[in-house]
Amino acid sequence: MSIDFIVVLFLIGFVGSFLSGMVGIGGSIIKYPMLLYIPPLLGFAAFGAHEVSGISAVQVFFATIAGVWAYRNTGLLNKTLIAFMGTAILIGSFIGGYGSTLLSASAINTVYAVLATIAVVMMFMPRKGLDDIPADQVSFNRWLAAGLAFAVGIAAGIVGAAGAFILVPIMLTVLKIPTRMTIATSLAITFISSIGSTVGKVLTDQVLYGPAAVMVIASLLAAPLGAKAGQKANTKFLQWLLALLILATAMKIWVDILG
Repeated sequence: MSIDFIVVLFLIGFVGSFLSGMVGIGGSIIKYPMLLYIPPLLGFAAFGAHEVSGISAVQVFFATIAGVWAYRNTGLLNKTLIAFMGTAILIGSFIGGYGSTLLSASAINTVYAVLATIAVVMMFMPRKGLDDIPADQVSFNRWLAAGLAFAVGIAAGIVGAAGAFILVPIMLTVLKIPTRMTIATSLAITFISSIGSTVGKVLTDQVLYGPAAVMVIASLLAAPLGAKAGQKANTKFLQWLLALLILATAMKIWVDILG
């Protein structure tokens, strides 16, 4: 890799990981299209969908570790939710990550676009008063949470994501979890999910380790900074930022697929 290419990869990883730490996602919703489109736009060799999903899987693993560490003493990590959704999504993501070799590049991009579209719709669904619930009074349907996490894990494993960009809307609109707790807890669940998808990608030889290493270094630096910024930001701002990021990504992927 040339120095210029390394700098481009580092910047993609840094920007994506800062935003991921800020809004409680692993970052694939942002970095997947950036890795797919920015290098060839700047004259570098293009990554294929399998390569991008492999790099994303490894990067998300490290980005979420850094994000969770920043939230460790905030009281916003719901351990019961992490246990139920984390276990289910780990199994699902390994199945999806390992089975993704059976799919074409266009099929992987389509799965990604469908997930992003569902996430956008859910982010704009009305939800009132949930952010006023004290952390120790938050309740949810445990088996519904586990079932949804398993399904998300399979789809997310296919695209090398950890699924937080669809988990966050599910936690907000279906499970009725307050925004700040959703952001912190989703990072922990995403970390668990990324174990399954990363192992699946590594075992099927879909990871380019040089680019992945550059992205990991950027993630470890940027994700904690984003998490600290997210703790101070207005919850409505965080919701709209995440919704707009997902919307822009979904539109771009669909235009390419249909075009």
